[in-house]
Amino acid sequence: MNLQFHYRCSLCNQEYTTEQVQYTCPADGGNLDVILDYENIRRATSPTKITAGNEPSLWRYLSLLPVADPGGLGTPLRAAGWTPLFSPPLLKAALGLENLWIKDESRNPTASFKDRASAVVVARARQIGAEVVVTASTGNAGAALAGMSAAVGQKAIIFAPRTAPPAKVAQLLVFNAQVLLVDGSYDDAFDLTIQASQEFGWYCRNTGYNPITAEGKKTAAFEIWEQVVFTAGKYTRPLSVFVSVGDGNIISGIHKGFKDLFALGWLESMPRIFGVQAEGSAAIANAFHAGHETIIPVSANTLADSISVDLPRDGVRAVRAAKQTGGTYVLVSDQEILGAIAALGKAGIFAEPAGATSYAGLIKAVEQGLVQPDDPVVVINTGSGLKDVRAAMQAVREAPVIEPTLAAVKRVIK
Repeated sequence: MNLQFHYRCSLCNQEYTTEQVQYTCPADGGNLDVILDYENIRRATSPTKITAGNEPSLWRYLSLLPVADPGGLGTPLRAAGWTPLFSPPLLKAALGLENLWIKDESRNPTASFKDRASAVVVARARQIGAEVVVTASTGNAGAALAGMSAAVGQKAIIFAPRTAPPAKVAQLLVFNAQVLLVDGSYDDAFDLTIQASQEFGWYCRNTGYNPITAEGKKTAAFEIWEQVVFTAGKYTRPLSVFVSVGDGNIISGIHKGFKDLFALGWLESMPRIFGVQAEGSAAIANAFHAGHETIIPVSANTLADSISVDLPRDGVRAVRAAKQTGGTYVLVSDQEILGAIAALGKAGIFAEPAGATSYAGLIKAVEQGLVQPDDPVVVINTGSGLKDVRAAMQAVREAPVIEPTLAAVKRVIK
């Protein structure tokens, strides 16, 4: 394990010890970056040692994480991460791409990317002796925290907007979390969570607030490095990674993972990172294309609830993730998101709207010439379509109801 780390503000570059600060920069409220002891890591491990490991989860990268081993052997906590990469011939042919992979995060224990952050946050909570972990969520982050907490007996409290999809709320309740449905937006729930954590001394997991969340999410970058770059060999073109973006923490976490690998000397060149936002929730994309890092709130309106955010809490680092890697931001409509759900489904991958957003972005990037046929591309599906069946049904035709006769079958299938 690598416990020698400190924090650095992403805005003013002020550095802090872990005893001085826990969440954001006290000077300007900027998100904190975890700064690892790279020299110590290089002495303790190597790419060969890591890739030779037999742990089929994100914990194979424990030496690159700022937490102690949380235990939990034989529980879902030890199953987060190490998700598969699929390379469907149907999708490659449809887009004319030679090397395309879909990283399917729906295979995580609670069926979304958010298990990565929650697993590492729970590890940190146990390390510091936190009695309660709390978070705001539209569903996935809360379900992930509830599931990871239940696995090791950690108490969790979730604040979710009352409009969260019922399937996601069901997960929260089944995992025995205390659930408070807020009569307001995700942003309202976020602010209330921070107030409550300060009042009651709870450990706050909030995305774009707790710096440990990005450390969990960066493990996806480690896996892409191991599964594509390190294992599959070199490509003549740079790797492109497509990520759906809401509050900005997933894309900034993936960027952080690649930056860690580059700083260690284990990655020769940074992949291009493409952020994809829904047109109805595009605060970060707006800032990127305006050429600045000032995140102006929007009134979010998209069927992709997991990325529907008025004020992204990790917007500055999300802008930099694309800017500093030669990537860009792509905007897609809700109709294009539904089309991407259907397209992925035909290849055997069931994605929720936020998960399909990244693939919708790739389709548009190919159309616009932002991606070339010989570019190696990884698209991240961040969550299962079972999270929002109502949206999935909008992406497909209704099944016909027929009489129980062969004649009725023939009439339909012709």
